[in-house]
Amino acid sequence: MLTELDDRVHAAINLHAVLGALPRLAELDSAAAAVLGTLDRDVTLTLSVLGGPEARYTFTPTSIRPGGRGVGPRLLFTSSAHLNAVLGGTAKPIPLGGPAGIRFLTKQFAPLSEILAGYLQPASAQAESEDGADIATLLALHISAVAITVVGNEDVSGKFSAEHMPDGDFDLEVGEDIRYRLEVKDHRLRVDHDLTGSPRAALRFADLGVAGAILSGQDSALACMCDGRLTMRGFVPLIDNANRILDRVGAYLGAHRS
Repeated sequence: MLTELDDRVHAAINLHAVLGALPRLAELDSAAAAVLGTLDRDVTLTLSVLGGPEARYTFTPTSIRPGGRGVGPRLLFTSSAHLNAVLGGTAKPIPLGGPAGIRFLTKQFAPLSEILAGYLQPASAQAESEDGADIATLLALHISAVAITVVGNEDVSGKFSAEHMPDGDFDLEVGEDIRYRLEVKDHRLRVDHDLTGSPRAALRFADLGVAGAILSGQDSALACMCDGRLTMRGFVPLIDNANRILDRVGAYLGAHRS
């Protein structure tokens, strides 16, 4: 069993899944929305690893969205390990940009990053409050769904599992109202925003509390399956290999939290 973590895969998870939760944070958290409201124009931030992955996010006074065009501030990382250390709180990025760009990084991006980090630390007061726990779980679901695609497409162990996955849709569900769909095609995974039709397989958490306990490692998925709080349905090879990838995701996200 492969236990080593790949710095490049970890960096891609941090760029696209962890920081990729910022748009969801802006929808869920009033303090984050207030920070965005201080912007007087749209700003596109580029985060680049030398010789590695890159991501862009556009910040507006009312929302954050992936992607964007135009020249804006940049955060540069000398390596994947450097980026991972920055998100782990043990290093600093290299900021590039004029006065307006640096002002954005200090006045908007840094506070938003701190709010997000508060929800991703299970022991924080922010994540433990009643409303905060629900937001933390919704963010964890978003991060996990995106991270599954990164690990399935880029990690050695994840790719091995993906090679054994047939084409089809796999849903992560919480109760009746929350759902993320992952499309598997030619052994590649992506988040599919089209939720029409039935998936080929699904993993269902009974409610947000169950999802939060499992994703944070506070409860065992096996125990929750035994008592019915976590259920699976559909094509077994798709479920089995998706679960293997989700376990691998947990190793990367656990390293981020530590």
